[in-house]
Amino acid sequence: MTFQVKIHQIRAFVEVARQGSIRGASRILQLSQPALTKSIKELEEGVSAQLFVRRSKGVALTECGESFYQHASLILEELRAAQEEILQRQGRLTGQINVGLGASVARTLMPPVITRFHQQHPQVKVRIMEGQLVSMINELRQGELDFTINSYYKGPYDHEFTFEKLFEKSFAVFARTGHPAREAKTISDLLQYNWTMPTPRGSYYKQLEELFSDRSQIPNIGVVCETFSSCISLVAQSDFLSILPEELGTDRLISHRLEIIPIAEPLPKAAYYLIQRRDSQQTPLTASLITQFRRQSQQLFRN
Repeated sequence: MTFQVKIHQIRAFVEVARQGSIRGASRILQLSQPALTKSIKELEEGVSAQLFVRRSKGVALTECGESFYQHASLILEELRAAQEEILQRQGRLTGQINVGLGASVARTLMPPVITRFHQQHPQVKVRIMEGQLVSMINELRQGELDFTINSYYKGPYDHEFTFEKLFEKSFAVFARTGHPAREAKTISDLLQYNWTMPTPRGSYYKQLEELFSDRSQIPNIGVVCETFSSCISLVAQSDFLSILPEELGTDRLISHRLEIIPIAEPLPKAAYYLIQRRDSQQTPLTASLITQFRRQSQQLFRN
């Protein structure tokens, strides 16, 4: 007889995997540790595989556990979305929407959209994750993110997700206000200075890598920042140079500390996409939020 996995076993397994311990999962789920241990044991016996190995502190997923987690977490997120969709179609406008945003999108596009959406639907919780697409792939796959708006470099994810182009952004060379290189005219004039860039794993910065690789002289990128904000802070408070979204030159929060160096060489634009799982079906409220992001994109980035 085929083993029937139960929802409470899936919840127990996923939370233990996320917390890395029975104790942590027990606290989150408000269940006793023996009850959780029993659920995990029944699940492992049912699927005939060890899903966790015990460590000195907590537990870790086995290879089989990693594979099972990909499916189990998606099942829970799909179940949550299905329940919320039913409630929303019945007029109960509650639930949670999980959004991933590129850092520059979070600075410009997001605030008016989220402010308006929250005013319309104050009972809906919105979770915003900031970062580049590469850092969000697993959460998108597992349904823990409903969608992201991010730059994208064609690659291995084309078959998993849909990509709807929303807008493009121009980029420029930035330095701190009063930087000695502010009168430079070309990238060649700037090679003597130190440069910093956000992680090259990001989509736009892969484009820049290609641009620089075609040149005989390339900037010395001595510092790679894993976050957009740390890159901006370093440029604003040192002699490091960087290539950042041109809109920072008019950003009220930071523009007084930054200057654009108007070099002659054209820099590539960054295209930003609405990215979703191909098999996802968004709830009415998530679809409404996406529509608002589309409209705001059209207003801000009319070309």
